Amino acid sequence: MKIPATPPDVLSLLGCTPPQRLNRIIRGTTMLVAGRYLHWDNIRHRDPPEGLSHDEWWLGTRMARLSAREIMPFSSREGYPFSLVHAAPVRRGLHEIDRKLGMSGPQSQVRDLVEGHGRKHLLAHSIAEEAIRSSQLEGASTTRRVATEMIRRGRQPRTHGERMIFNNYHAMERVGEMARRDLRAADVFELHRIVMDGTRGSGTAGRFRSGPDDIVVTLLHSDETAHVPPHAEELPARLDRLVAFANDRTPGDWVHPVIRAILLHFMIGYDHPFANGNGRVARALFYWSMVRQGYSLARCLAVSEILHNAPVKYARAYLHTETDDGDLTYFVDYHIGVIIRSIDALASYVESQMSDFRAMEDRLHHTPGLNHRQIRLLGHALLHPGFRYTVKSHGTVHGVTANTARADLVKLAAAGLLAATRRGRRQEFIATRDLEAVIDEFASRGASLPRP
Repeated sequence: MKIPATPPDVLSLLGCTPPQRLNRIIRGTTMLVAGRYLHWDNIRHRDPPEGLSHDEWWLGTRMARLSAREIMPFSSREGYPFSLVHAAPVRRGLHEIDRKLGMSGPQSQVRDLVEGHGRKHLLAHSIAEEAIRSSQLEGASTTRRVATEMIRRGRQPRTHGERMIFNNYHAMERVGEMARRDLRAADVFELHRIVMDGTRGSGTAGRFRSGPDDIVVTLLHSDETAHVPPHAEELPARLDRLVAFANDRTPGDWVHPVIRAILLHFMIGYDHPFANGNGRVARALFYWSMVRQGYSLARCLAVSEILHNAPVKYARAYLHTETDDGDLTYFVDYHIGVIIRSIDALASYVESQMSDFRAMEDRLHHTPGLNHRQIRLLGHALLHPGFRYTVKSHGTVHGVTANTARADLVKLAAAGLLAATRRGRRQEFIATRDLEAVIDEFASRGASLPRP
């Protein structure tokens, strides 16, 4: 990719535009182009409105944006303030996120799907996916299949790539705990130590980059400089400002919760407070902010899956903001689209899994020896790995006597479909490892349940 072309300077354009011409420009332009918030690098390749030059088109577009912008509590390396325009695509995207994801109540379109599928199982799957893709964005070369096997079995990482993913998985788990309280600067350093543990550059883990560590960010597959972060001596004050913003302690700078999470992501990437691992910390803090502000289902999203599939678009969203006087709208608009695609991917995954489970349940209905209570329990167990069943809970759910409930559970354990354990005096039954494969084999044999 190439660095986007820097837009023409608005003040210079104004200086050479006659007042009567300026009136024509203002009437003929808006902040959007074909309904989209486009950068000059895109606009310059399109046909301008009739009677306007490209420079005039940009002048009118930029003036409309400047009149609607809101100043954010952050500044660039050069000292100009970052700003945001709540353009129609941004407002529409935020509404769609709230409608699909929902903080609470009936407006969520995926909440019922997630709860029906089993949040614990889905959360484990999603955290693993996010850990893998977020690490691959930073150069981890391990395949998804091998990484998934490592996480599910809990084995120790064998390669540098596996170590990155292993660390990122634990960082995502830690984010869930941190979301119960406000963010502290120490939490940011802790997340950095987690993601860097045992990897290249781990000697700088948990501390700001210093003067000698001042770095530049290069383009993908190139040595060309794309971004020069702020000087190292500015980092403590910049992080303090970011933490205050994260905790909503700057009441004059209130923004929509999703935008707040996105801006945390952006500013860690922009400031680059660490010598390595900034991207993984930035994405972890995005999840912290979403969950902290009430979007608990956000942890079930694998945002980095979308970013990993289109890394050039991810980088360009940063560059569009930096090359257009700190206009954050480009990055916010892009990231909102990523979140929406992640929500849709989550819904599709859950619906696919539910379809598979319903097919499995249909097979069980035609398996000799299973009654409807046992079929429903196995279906529940598939959706809720690790769930513990007792004689009392099974009897209460199905309205049967303790003897009948015990017979159901003991027969399933005897068939190897449940594992019987004890917790003190109470007997419990847990789904066996790889329950789906066990059920499939059981159904394919047409076996009947053995007598207890």
